[in-house]
Amino acid sequence: MPANIKDLFTVIPQSGRVTWIGIRPARNVPVTAVSSVRVDANGGLVGDHYSGQSGKRDVTLIQAEHLPVIASFLTGGQPGTLPIDPALLRRNLVVSGINLLALKGQRFSLGDDVVLEYTGECYPCSKMETALGEGGYNALRGHGGITARVVQGGTVQVGDAVNLIK
Repeated sequence: MPANIKDLFTVIPQSGRVTWIGIRPARNVPVTAVSSVRVDANGGLVGDHYSGQSGKRDVTLIQAEHLPVIASFLTGGQPGTLPIDPALLRRNLVVSGINLLALKGQRFSLGDDVVLEYTGECYPCSKMETALGEGGYNALRGHGGITARVVQGGTVQVGDAVNLIK
């Protein structure tokens, strides 16, 4: 058992899963869902227009468990609301089973090869109001996911494990 709160930051025994991958080949075009993608050690997902532009935002990730929460905010909490299509949120990866915010300040692996490092929260942009309708921006606040930089490249596939590197 960890001795103090600081030690608890590295206690993440859960293994998450990549459940969706999306890339945007150019600005202002829809996100395309793919089953796998090459991650370039020099800055992002091969084929994504953000690739190589910013060391802090090489890859964006969002929590799968937040998709129905966002949808609920948009519909006033109506039961049976379907989750949001991740392509509308303009993130690269949807991950389930591991709390992405718990990875703050940490490195984590995707599959066998890829290593990412948490660089910050991924805040919504004004385009969410168009993509999700009125209130879309505020529905995504606090649920926008995280940004990460690539430490080690490789290939990521839907179904790959997501694990904290200790």
